[in-house]
Amino acid sequence: MNWRIKQVDRLVAYTTVSAVLATWLLLVGVDAARAFVTEAVDIGKGNYGIGSVILQTLLTVPRRGYEWFGNSALIGSLLGMGTLAGSGELTALRAAGMSKLRICLSAGLSLALVTFLVAAMGEFVAPAAEQQAQSLALQAKSNNIAIGRRSGGIWARDGDSFINAKQGTTSQVEGLREVRLGDVRVFEFTPKGQLLSIAIAETAVHRSGAWTMEKVRKTEFGEAEAKSTTEATTHWKSGLDPRMLALSIVQPAYLSVSDLRKNIRYLKRNQQDASGFEMAYWARLFWPFNVLVLVVCALPFAFGALRSGGMGKRIFIGMVLAIAFDFLQRSLVNVGAVYGVNLALSTVLPALLLMAAAFWYFRRTS
Repeated sequence: MNWRIKQVDRLVAYTTVSAVLATWLLLVGVDAARAFVTEAVDIGKGNYGIGSVILQTLLTVPRRGYEWFGNSALIGSLLGMGTLAGSGELTALRAAGMSKLRICLSAGLSLALVTFLVAAMGEFVAPAAEQQAQSLALQAKSNNIAIGRRSGGIWARDGDSFINAKQGTTSQVEGLREVRLGDVRVFEFTPKGQLLSIAIAETAVHRSGAWTMEKVRKTEFGEAEAKSTTEATTHWKSGLDPRMLALSIVQPAYLSVSDLRKNIRYLKRNQQDASGFEMAYWARLFWPFNVLVLVVCALPFAFGALRSGGMGKRIFIGMVLAIAFDFLQRSLVNVGAVYGVNLALSTVLPALLLMAAAFWYFRRTS
């Protein structure tokens, strides 16, 4: 096969990328509009107005763009190939001796640059913008909670006390949501701003309607002296709303690779379950590979349908393939997490199986 780029490759690339970008803009726009309508319900809570809703929605667009690009690439590439099939150009390319593999690679490789640009956006832009969006919404809706990674993690206010936590996770325990804060510092002040005490705890957990601090060292400041005490566990009397705190904790899927790596190390160092962050970590690393493999390997199976079907049929094929691949990947990753299989292998295995199926198809039809 002659791999030199030809005019026909440019034709396939231009048609495919144009269809993918149009599909991507449409899906992200619909999702952002839906999010705007959902957030608009909270207008009037605290200082949360229409301007805050618009800004909050715009800040989530990079994250939504990253999440929707995989499906957009698959559906858009099928639409692009369908355009070539409908105009007879796909048949002409095949008659001229261009193999299905060459056509699929021309479509897939043209998307490689766009895919890696979107991956960079998901790594460097989307996490920071998502955290800003959550911070904006929380500060506008509540006077108690503020969040900022640059200022040292999660910050909250409870009356005359200020709370800082370097780490924060949420999980479901026996059907109830548990909020766990790590490396916690509680600063208690008088109404005049005088520091009364500092409590440093390894963790603070909210379960069964109450807060519990573990491995606590508390220092109380008097007029002429400071007194320090240590306790293994202590009940923490706080009006801090765990539901609002749970919202302020960024989901693993929204974190960057570096932040995911830090959280995994922290949880393992404290002998806590890090599987949720590990799944997000490997999914983020293999995301470009999975997107490109899905697009390149899914196209040949739809060649016959592309010639005979309309736009609706192509969209349906893309949705079915995207849903099937996502279901297979989620299932294998969850099974791997339960039975202790390497999560990196569980994440990449669906793409490898799809590549094997495509290789068999190309060998059989060549």
